[in-house]
Amino acid sequence: MTALWRHELRIFLRQRIALPALLLMLALSAASVWAGLAEVSRQNAVIERIQPQQAEDHAAVAGHALRDRDPGNAAYYTFYATWDRPSSLAFAALGQRDVAPYLLRVRALALESQIHESENYNAELALPGRFDWAFVLTFLAPLILIVLLHDLFSAEREAGRLRLLRVMAHDRRGWWLRRIALRAGLLLAALIVPVVIGGLIGGAGLAILGLVGIAALYIGFWVLLCLLVSRFKLGSIANAATLAATWLVLTLVLPALALLLINAAVPVRQGVELTLAQREAVHGGWDKTKQETLQAFLNHYPQYRDTRPVEGGFHWKWYYAFQHLGDLSVAEQAAAYRSGLEARDAWTRRLAIVLPPLATQVTIHRLAETDLAAQLAYQDRIRTYHRQLREFYYPYIFDERPFGPEEFKAAPRWSE
Repeated sequence: MTALWRHELRIFLRQRIALPALLLMLALSAASVWAGLAEVSRQNAVIERIQPQQAEDHAAVAGHALRDRDPGNAAYYTFYATWDRPSSLAFAALGQRDVAPYLLRVRALALESQIHESENYNAELALPGRFDWAFVLTFLAPLILIVLLHDLFSAEREAGRLRLLRVMAHDRRGWWLRRIALRAGLLLAALIVPVVIGGLIGGAGLAILGLVGIAALYIGFWVLLCLLVSRFKLGSIANAATLAATWLVLTLVLPALALLLINAAVPVRQGVELTLAQREAVHGGWDKTKQETLQAFLNHYPQYRDTRPVEGGFHWKWYYAFQHLGDLSVAEQAAAYRSGLEARDAWTRRLAIVLPPLATQVTIHRLAETDLAAQLAYQDRIRTYHRQLREFYYPYIFDERPFGPEEFKAAPRWSE
């Protein structure tokens, strides 16, 4: 058996296109893994760098904003860093991390405008996408496989050897299976060896087996497609053209059409519109009476009903009250925006059932925790943390407690 495989390997490598195709696949996979690891390393470095800078900023705030022990100054001038570290598999599929923030500095002011300064997308449909391993697997590996398999039968038939091979082969089915398995297996090896090495470098452990399994299934799909086309007994050029057209339709045309249809079926207002609406509500707070603003705020925080009334000009109680009311004024819009994004994502997953390239992207991004769900989960954590910040400062602001360096140090810190 081993001798048969070695013989088949020698025959395969004698083909002029075989070794260059495999080396190209290996080079593309290695380059994408290297680029992914470099980007993940850069993101981790940014996250690490922000923490000492955060400490310096807080020290500067403590130096000037706390001179009069005023909590309003501290809450206004202090930025608190939040971050979302890349997972151990993020190097393989950057997904939302390429278009949405993974680090956000927030203040205890209105939050929605701070969150929605950038948009969220269906990374699986954002064609053609960043050059990462998921891109190489989804878009480039099928093309190289087509090069290796499009003439598997037709070349023998065109050379007049097919009938002779059928007569000489003791196990015709096994003989063809060896040829197919060898080509697909070598291509798969060239594709997955770099990502396995990258996973070991990134500390992914056994989680990398998920990517290997997805790659094997996806390559298997294209192998079956190549065999299906070969059954029509077309010429080698016709086989290649048919498979290339199929690749174009499955990987580019249909996902692009799906994107248009989903966007039309599930209209979603842009995040910048939500930001503008929230800012208009906040700016409108300056034109309302202090009593009206505070009464609306106290309906949500009745524990501060005994706070002393605000008189005269500017007061932090009034300011932070209408900041929070600005967020509440767009709560329904924010929920609708999120619901629209989730609906689009759900339709993407439904379409993935019938579009293997899309299913591959969706599954890899989920494993790598770089999909829309992961980004929305990060936003949820920011909202929870922002509420902790607000409610940390509120007792000092509304009960007018003194606020010094010790209190400032006790402010909530972001936890990973």
